[in-house]
Amino acid sequence: MIDTIVYEGNDLLVLDQNQLPDNIAYQHCTGLEDVAEAIRTLQVRGAPLIGVCAAYGMAMAVDRYRGPEEGLDEYVKQVKKRLASTRPTAVNLFWALDKMEQVFISNRDKEPDYIAREMLKAARAMHEQDVAVNRSIGEWGQELLPPGARIMTICNAGALATCGYGTALGVVRSACRHGKLDMVWACETRPVLQGARLTVWELMQDNIPVTLITDNMAGYAMSLGRVDAVIVGADRIAANGDTANKIGTYSLAVLADYHAIPFYVAAPLSSIDIKLGSGGQIPIEQRHDDEIRYIRGTRLSVPHVPVFNPAFDVTPHHLIKAIITEKGIINPPYHESLLALSGEEGR
Repeated sequence: MIDTIVYEGNDLLVLDQNQLPDNIAYQHCTGLEDVAEAIRTLQVRGAPLIGVCAAYGMAMAVDRYRGPEEGLDEYVKQVKKRLASTRPTAVNLFWALDKMEQVFISNRDKEPDYIAREMLKAARAMHEQDVAVNRSIGEWGQELLPPGARIMTICNAGALATCGYGTALGVVRSACRHGKLDMVWACETRPVLQGARLTVWELMQDNIPVTLITDNMAGYAMSLGRVDAVIVGADRIAANGDTANKIGTYSLAVLADYHAIPFYVAAPLSSIDIKLGSGGQIPIEQRHDDEIRYIRGTRLSVPHVPVFNPAFDVTPHHLIKAIITEKGIINPPYHESLLALSGEEGR
């Protein structure tokens, strides 16, 4: 599997996913603004990967701070604010920034160089932990699948969206390793085509059988009896199990429910936001109109036509058969299960 981010020397190299599948190129991030722009412009994407990338960005910013020591606290607050402003929906971003802030606070009585080293150590640990978490998600998830499983997915919740292995595609990889996978249906995922560009490329790199379809073919494929399960990732899961994921996920859930096909969400516990009671409270990122008017530089529609371009939608909890985490399978009723697994019970 290709590395999505690499910390080398004192800089962060991020795989520029906007150039895939045509070109494998790394963006050289030498400071805070480089990291923030890499996240904002989708050079680096996927909820777990965004969080780890931001953690590195925060550590790098502290390492490069050259102002008066008494100004460091305010500087760190501004760094956190800048990184948090890049993408509003994926809660892993805020989870990672909060973790890094706690490392800073717990070492505030030390020298700035020491604080920076501890923060970098924490970012590296987060990086390594993500891969282990994804492998665990994969192992739990494959147990839910029948032999010869034909899995449908949308967007890219694979190694490219994480530090390695993937969440939804982690389940695919584990199922393949256990000899249980027949094929993956990859929805193209308009408007940015993460399915067509990234999921297809990633699976083909690993010789995992995949068939590409347009998003509006999903229901027909289900009606033909060619789909055994739908597995997607998550950018944020509310306390009641409502889940925000890439736009088009809700449609797949409705179609899966109609055709009596199990719909699963695969996500780390860091994607759970217990503070939000329901999906209606999840902030949904609105992206630039030209993502729909154009595709990779080619105009598709009438110039300046009004556009509605939410990057995510919310799938209601009652359409989700189970949530697959690194600690196990969460079944309804989700509120109690999510509280218990996230360690928030009694708070």
